[in-house]
Amino acid sequence: MSRSSSEETQGPGLDELVSSGYGIDATTKLTPEENVIAMHVRKKVDYRILPITLVVYLLDFVDRNNYSTARLQGLEADLGLTESEYQAGLSLFFVGYLLGQVPANLLLNRFARPSYHLAFFTCIWGVISTCTGLSQGFRTLAVCRFLLGFAEAPFFPGVVFCLSKWYTKQELAFRVAIFSSGNLISGAFASLIAAGILEGIGHARGLAPWQWLYLVTGPVTILVGLFVWIILPDFPENWKGLSPEERRFKGLQMALTDVNTYVLGLAYMCIIGSVGFGLFLPSLTASLGYSHTVSLLLCTPPYIFMTIWLIVHSWLSDRWNSRFWFYMYPLPISIVGFAVFMAVDPAMFTARYVSLFLMPFVSASAVSAFSWVSSSISRPPAKRAAAFAIINCFATSASIWVPFVYIAPGTRWP
Repeated sequence: MSRSSSEETQGPGLDELVSSGYGIDATTKLTPEENVIAMHVRKKVDYRILPITLVVYLLDFVDRNNYSTARLQGLEADLGLTESEYQAGLSLFFVGYLLGQVPANLLLNRFARPSYHLAFFTCIWGVISTCTGLSQGFRTLAVCRFLLGFAEAPFFPGVVFCLSKWYTKQELAFRVAIFSSGNLISGAFASLIAAGILEGIGHARGLAPWQWLYLVTGPVTILVGLFVWIILPDFPENWKGLSPEERRFKGLQMALTDVNTYVLGLAYMCIIGSVGFGLFLPSLTASLGYSHTVSLLLCTPPYIFMTIWLIVHSWLSDRWNSRFWFYMYPLPISIVGFAVFMAVDPAMFTARYVSLFLMPFVSASAVSAFSWVSSSISRPPAKRAAAFAIINCFATSASIWVPFVYIAPGTRWP
C-alpha cells in the first residue's frame, strides 16, 4: 500500500506492525485504509477467539470445581474419604497444574498452533473429568485429580499468550477480562447444574448424584474441545483465515533472568491464594444454615455480580491505560469481605451473605495482573510465553496449600 512522504513520518507502515507483542500502542498512527483493515482484523479475531475461549474456561472451572460441589452430594461418604484425604484431592489438582504449565507454553510458542494445542488438552481433560465420576476410592480419585490438573494447565497461560499475540497492550485487558469471566460465570452455572442434577437425576441407574455431575459435564467438555480445533485461530503469522493484506498487519532463559518475572509472580501468587476461597464457596454458603440445594443456589448471585463488575473494571483499565491502581483497589474490598464473614455472628445471614459479594473482588486484581505482565514483558514472544507460564506457576503454588487452610466446618482457629 503506497503512502505519501508526510504519512511515512507519522508512524510505521503495515509491514512493521507484526503483532501486539512488538510494541504497538495507542500512539501508532495509521492511514484511514490501514485503520479499516485493523478494525476488520480485530472484529474477525474477537468473534473467533473470545466466545470459544470463554466457554472453555467456564468448563475448565466447572470440571475442576466439581470436586468441591461433589462434597455436598456425598463424595466423601461414598468413597470413604477422611478430611485430610479430601483436602489432598484438592491439592493434587494444583500439583499437576503447576508441573504442566511451562513446558506446555513453550511447546505452544514452538509449534505456533493454538487451535491444535488447546483443543487437544481440552478434550483430554474432558476424558479425565468423566473418568473421575467412576472413581472407586481415594487412590483412583487422587490420580484423576492430578491428571486433570496437568491437562488443564496449558489452557489459561496458552490463551493469554495467544491474546497477547493478537491484541495491543491497550486492547488486552478488556479481552482478558471477557475470557477470564468464564471463571466467575462457571461459579453461577456450576451451582445451577449441580442443583439440577441433585434434584432431577438423583440416584438414577444406581449412580450417586456426584457421579452424574462428572458424567454429564465431562462429555460436554470433550465436545467443546472439538469446536476449539475448528474455530480457534492460530497466530497472526500462520493463520490461514487472514488475507495477504491482513496478514501484514497484524525464551525461557530470558524470562528466568528477568526480575519482573519474579516480582509479578509473587504478586500474582498472593492474589490466587486469596481467590482460593472459591474452592470452598459451597461449604461457606452451607454454613448459612440452608439445605444443600439452596446452598448451591446461593453461590450463583455473587458470581453473576462479579462477572459484570469484572467487565466494567477491565474496560476502565484499558480506557485509562492503568494497570497498577486497578490491581490494587480490589484488595481492601476483598479483605473487608473476608473479615466480615469471619467476625459477625453466624446467625446474621444478611451481613455474611453480603460479604460473599465482596470476597470475589480479588478476581479483578487477578485479571489486571496478567495485563500488567503483558505490558512489562512484551517481547520477544518466546520470552513472553515462558513468563506467562512461570508466573502462573507461582500462582498455582499457592493453590497447593490453600485447601489445607480451610478446616472442618464448626472448627475455629485459635
